Amino acid sequence: MESKTFPRKKIIIRLLYTIFFFIVFEILKIIIQVSVLFQYVYLLISKTYNDPVRNFTNKVSIYAYKVLRYVTLNENEKPYPFHDFPEERELPEGEVFFE
Repeated sequence: MESKTFPRKKIIIRLLYTIFFFIVFEILKIIIQVSVLFQYVYLLISKTYNDPVRNFTNKVSIYAYKVLRYVTLNENEKPYPFHDFPEERELPEGEVFFE
């Protein structure tokens, strides 16, 4: 693989997008943490999981993955809101087990 040089202006622009997505990723972490805590409180009270929360956190985790791929220079397409929200790649497992 040959080495390539890039104009500094483009590097700076990508860096600014990266800083923006670092902030987005921190917000996503908080959303996931709150959702997980809510899911476990709900689970302890009702003894069953909440499907809408489970599906929501699945979508948020896929989006967080896309953000991480972009900021680590492993993907060139800017994540949402600059492109469509990513589609689910893996659906949640049918049943959750506690062994």
